Amino acid sequence: MGDVSVQTEFANPKLVVIGGGPGGYEAALVASSLGAEVTVIEQQGMGGSAVLTDVVPSKTLIASADTMNRFAEAKDLGVHIVGGSGDGDEINQLSVDLEKVNTRLLRLAATQSRDIKRGLERQGVHLVKGHGRLTSSNTVHVETDEGLEYDLEAQFVLLAVGAYPRELDTAKPDGERIFNWKQVYQMREIPEKLIVVGSGVTGAEFASAYNGLGSDVTLISSRDQVLPGEDSDAAAVLENVFERRGLTVLSRSRADSVENTGDGVLVTLADGRKVQGSHCLLAVGSIPHTTDLGLEEVGVVTNKSGHIVVDAVSRTTVPGIYAAGDCTGVLPLASVAAMQGRIAVAHQLGDAVRPLRTDQVASNIFTSPEIASVGVGQKDAKSDPSVIEYAALQLSTNPRAKMMAVDDGFVKIFARRGTGTVMGGVVVGPRASELIYPVALAVTHNLSVDDLADTFAVYPSLSGSISEAARRLHVHH
Repeated sequence: MGDVSVQTEFANPKLVVIGGGPGGYEAALVASSLGAEVTVIEQQGMGGSAVLTDVVPSKTLIASADTMNRFAEAKDLGVHIVGGSGDGDEINQLSVDLEKVNTRLLRLAATQSRDIKRGLERQGVHLVKGHGRLTSSNTVHVETDEGLEYDLEAQFVLLAVGAYPRELDTAKPDGERIFNWKQVYQMREIPEKLIVVGSGVTGAEFASAYNGLGSDVTLISSRDQVLPGEDSDAAAVLENVFERRGLTVLSRSRADSVENTGDGVLVTLADGRKVQGSHCLLAVGSIPHTTDLGLEEVGVVTNKSGHIVVDAVSRTTVPGIYAAGDCTGVLPLASVAAMQGRIAVAHQLGDAVRPLRTDQVASNIFTSPEIASVGVGQKDAKSDPSVIEYAALQLSTNPRAKMMAVDDGFVKIFARRGTGTVMGGVVVGPRASELIYPVALAVTHNLSVDDLADTFAVYPSLSGSISEAARRLHVHH
């Protein structure tokens, strides 16, 4: 009888999730499947920014640009328009209907959001369209879009409120000529001369995409190279490709202000130089959605940038309150948000928990070519060459790449010197996002370079370069 009473007392624990992005909805699905009673409060729509205004739309736009890029290189494969000269000029006859591209990507985003909503409802998750605010460690005050106000009690609360685009006081997005990455899909035609401010992941991806779609793109980078946080060899490949495709990079240049001149934009740089364009896209970072959440009142600690401080199992500084995703500032990736949410639920409900290991996170930058990485990288190898060694192979030596007329890119494998344990990797090339998976698998499960090298790779294939790079790091026993 004792067992029954304990089980009844803790049956159906209640979880309230504020935010329906990857961190929130993934957590809700797992919690519900483990028997919890779950309520998700979301204002924008299920899937949050990742699905509605960020990841899904931007990667769909990039897919259209990728088609243009592949067609531009088709002449090397002997492919040309019927009736064309075959000298490569046909690419100039290709045009993109941006309105159709934007309609498609927003429709895809809406469909994805609807699918997530239906999946949650099927699982028995309660959905509330509105705003949630903490009033205690186990109480959330709800204001619905319909004007209702009430309190929800819960044993656990998960904050998955995401982030929004950072703005400059001297460069306010207006949705007409000056855009942030959420507004950019309002453009009805390909911008003739697009200026992208910010050379991080978002800036580089959009610069690459609009260049592929036919825009004359200028990328303003305050650093020495694009993608300052990434593998320097990878950034160099991307800069070379940008240059070859006519994309201008203004490095060591900081935008001071952006002005809508009516028929275009005028960007003034910190050193006084001016750059003229038809449109401007601001990609200067993001700010966590952590105001008006009641964090301070209940004692949830945030850092200087406003991000919620969490540990490796997603706990905040208040027992019972957890956080996941971009609002935590751990890594701004949908996959990390989802993992943080799942880890939080496992910890709350007493399931097996594996704390988050950021050194095992595989990530990808959807430029053309793509740049994927996992684990330790070039900086680690340079700072500790006695422990970490690496092998690099250019894709231009790969037979499959030659057949596909792929000239740009490489594979790098980093391993522990002496044991050959795979510690990281970088892949630059087409579909690098797919090719990084075997390396991520090796990093996560402590496989050796011999484990990679002794696994059959299809011949010919791009993944053969992963096997070959691993073979070059073989430890002689």
